[in-house]
Order: sequence, then C-alpha cells, then structure tokens
Amino acid sequence: MAVKVDNYPTARPQSGLDKADVVFEQPVEGGITRYVAVFQCDDSSLIGPVRSARSIDIGILGQLAHPLLVHVGGIDPVLRDIVASPLVNVDLGQSRSLVIHHAGRVAPYATYTSTALVYGAHPDMTTPPHPLFTYSDTTPTGRAVSTVSINYSSTSNVTWRYSPSIHAFQRFYNGTTPDRLENGAQNTAANIVVQYVQITYGPWVENSQGALEVRADLYPDASGDAVVYRDGVAVPGTWQRSTLGSPTQFIDRSGKRIPLRPGQTWVEIVPNTILTTTTP
Repeated sequence: MAVKVDNYPTARPQSGLDKADVVFEQPVEGGITRYVAVFQCDDSSLIGPVRSARSIDIGILGQLAHPLLVHVGGIDPVLRDIVASPLVNVDLGQSRSLVIHHAGRVAPYATYTSTALVYGAHPDMTTPPHPLFTYSDTTPTGRAVSTVSINYSSTSNVTWRYSPSIHAFQRFYNGTTPDRLENGAQNTAANIVVQYVQITYGPWVENSQGALEVRADLYPDASGDAVVYRDGVAVPGTWQRSTLGSPTQFIDRSGKRIPLRPGQTWVEIVPNTILTTTTP
C-alpha cells in the first residue's frame, strides 16, 4: 500500500515514514514536495498527514502493479485518471472508516490512517508486486561522499548526511535541522536514489493560486541520469523504464543493475533542471 503524505512545513512532523519500505519524494506545484510512502514489510499504527493525489502518482506507482493508493481527494481529472489506472483508489474522503483524526492537528493536516485499517478494508489484495530493486551487502565501487544536498525549493532544501556508525544517511533541512518524525525518530535511509526526470507543467490548474499540475516523464520508454548513494559512496548511472507496469532499472556505467543495501530506500525524483551537490 502507498500513502500520500504531506511535506509542507506546517504539515511536519509526519508519522509513519520510518516504517515504509520505500519513500518517493515528488515535486508538486509551488516548489513544495510530497511523499509517496510504500508499505509492505512493516506496519504503522499512524501514517500522515494524508493529502490529495497527483497525476505523477500513477507514474510512480504503476511499477508496483496494483497497489493501494491512499489519499484524500484530488482534482477531478486526476481522480478520473487514477480510477482508470492499474492503481486501487483508496480515497479517505470517501472512506471515513479508514480515517484516524489525530489529536492536536487541525485541517488540512489532521487526516491520518494506519496499515491495519487499509489492509483490513482490502483483504483480497495479497499478491506481491514485482521487486523494484536488487540488493547486495557488498559495497559497490563509487566515489566517497559525506553529504547529498537537493535544493527542491526554500521549503524543501534537503540534505542527506552519511553516518558510518549506522551505515545510513540521515535527513536534514537547510543543512543543519534534523528532519524528525512525530515520534522523535530522524528520517534515515540505507539508500538514496536520485532519479533525474524531465518535468512539465499543466494543463490542469491544481490550486486556487493558479499553480499547474506537475507532470513527470517516467514512462513509456523513458530514461535519464541517476545516482545511487549507499554505504557512503556515490554510484553514477542512468535509469530506464519501458512501460507503466515495468520497474525502473538503475544501471551503472558498465551496463549492470546497481544493487542497493538491504534496508529502507528513499527515491528522490528530481527535476533535471536542479543540480544535486555532494561533499566528499
């Protein structure tokens, strides 16, 4: 199951991201980002705040065959496309029994859910998807890095800092502020996959300020540059994807798939107009 989680500054701190197997960070209108948190191996009793769907969600999640997409509404053309897609539409605005109203939070940041509630409403959804990645405990050859910085915007200026003691990257904002969840845990990932994508805007208006829908060229027969960060090294390569239902392939410069470290993975979908910077 995949849950749309808000990342506007007033939506923080979020809940449940530390239990996700994969977190996709996606650009949306206005320079902000949102998350698609994918759960399979672990459960979370509180996930949110859950917000509305976007067109880009179909491209991200189509590679998981028929996942549950949990969200709260969206503009009409996006909702029509989701219903027509392989994704299973789980709109909390229409399924109030799946909603947890989190005490102390106010709308639009008060809608939460849990894996138990959503899975319980879809007991027949038991077929696992195709694997997204390959894994290996062996550190690949790469350039040593200590930080990875992605300046999506002033509200989402992300830095991942490698911690050798835990063999993982820890997430910060503006270089110094730890990105912590409501339970106090800092967002941490064994793998950071930076996927550079061609972004366009429109034709739909997404909000009252006139911001246009963000569209990403993720399929069919799409490709671009990519860098996988794991074990404190950067492995440059490319990504390619043939169809909506086929997993994205991350390929190194020798033509082989880049193996990830076992553990949680964050996929940063970065517009190819943004330069990711690192420190050695």
